[in-house]
Amino acid sequence: MSEFIISVEHLCKSVTDSTGTLEILKDVDFALKARETAAIVGASGSGKSTLLSVIAGLDTPSSGTVRIGAQDLFALDEDARAALRAHQVGFVFQSFQLLGNLTALENVMLPLELDGRKDARQAATEMLERVGLSSRLGAYPKVLSGGEQQRVALARAFVVKPAVLLADEPTGSLDFATGETIMQLMFSLNRELGTTLVLVTHDLAIAARCERRITIEAGRIASNAVGQAA
Repeated sequence: MSEFIISVEHLCKSVTDSTGTLEILKDVDFALKARETAAIVGASGSGKSTLLSVIAGLDTPSSGTVRIGAQDLFALDEDARAALRAHQVGFVFQSFQLLGNLTALENVMLPLELDGRKDARQAATEMLERVGLSSRLGAYPKVLSGGEQQRVALARAFVVKPAVLLADEPTGSLDFATGETIMQLMFSLNRELGTTLVLVTHDLAIAARCERRITIEAGRIASNAVGQAA
């Protein structure tokens, strides 16, 4: 059994249109152990978000391999990848991605209900209490502040107790104070549940809180540095 929970090997991604071929990712290699925290940093357009999307199996590479545990993601068909994500991978997005016609509680219950969990309501309620939203269970996203919406998104991501949590600019739509609160909560939940955290960020202060910093420049890994997480 591999010691790594995420393995990315010789990953390439290119797209072709009438103007030619654009190489987005170029021979990307790295691996992360269980419980490790990693920040992917780089300039806009460097390939950070594409890399995160490929690791999630939401986008397909032109070549190369991504493994979650021992499973090669792209040896699976789309349905099997979706099933793997449902059980092992959580997501937090800059734009929250909540369903507007569902309450906070129903948004967090959804992945559990899709998995057939009989305790979906209880587990979702407990997780929303954990992120400080016990009084907002019945609120719809449109009446929640940005920070509250991101708390709901965190609760939804962590409620399935994923092996891997992927976060794409999780504080990008929030003011500094709210973003700091969200990051403290994310790292706290991550430690409690023993998740491997991979986050894309332009904020070097957030990156410094991770154990590893992977810098992407023009689709390539420019550095893969291990430091002391703050």
